[in-house]
Amino acid sequence: MFGAIEYYCNNPSPHYRKAKPLAALLKVYKGLNTLNSVVIIMARIDDPKKTIKIENVVASTAIGATLDLPKITLQLDGADYNKERFPGVVYRTKEPKTAALIFGSGKIVCTGAKSIDDVHNGLKKVFSELKSMGVDVMDNPEIIVQNIVASADLGAVLNLNAIAIGLGLENIEYEPEQFPGLVYRIAEPKVVMLLFGSGKLVVTGGKKPADADAAVDKIVEELDGLGLL
Repeated sequence: MFGAIEYYCNNPSPHYRKAKPLAALLKVYKGLNTLNSVVIIMARIDDPKKTIKIENVVASTAIGATLDLPKITLQLDGADYNKERFPGVVYRTKEPKTAALIFGSGKIVCTGAKSIDDVHNGLKKVFSELKSMGVDVMDNPEIIVQNIVASADLGAVLNLNAIAIGLGLENIEYEPEQFPGLVYRIAEPKVVMLLFGSGKLVVTGGKKPADADAAVDKIVEELDGLGLL
């Protein structure tokens, strides 16, 4: 689900309004507005950072060996491979719950993790499985976090039209007739924030959990300064 946000926020093309992920983003919006938030909260949350929840951590690595994907699929229990649909093997770990995208070049992308520790633990299981098949996995492959997607709640109804004007139209993308969220690109930390009128928000593009904290601090400070929070 949050993969759609990553696509949308990292593709600021003039044609973004026509992108297929918009439909998926609407599902995200609905998901953020669960039954628990049907009643609008009129009072601000004292510390919105306490509501931050990591939704997805995407990381990449390389084992230093090429792989025979059809062979890997036969030997790796639960692996899924359809080269007509996707060029890599999809292998899901249950504990922690992650998905590893394994490519013939030896590169592996881990997604679906809820923490950086889950990324490392999930990939360690993948490395172990490959080694058990006789694959020459290099010692301690480097794992690089590519993107952290987090959600949070400001605990206040937001006037997105006023925010769009206050933050500066050059810094945001807001087309309410196309999508109910406002996209705000932040330079420091370098992340993209998606704001909703309910006060819910999504931060994507971070490289470490602290980036979400800093982004929430920044938006609270800016909206407070504009008198919009």
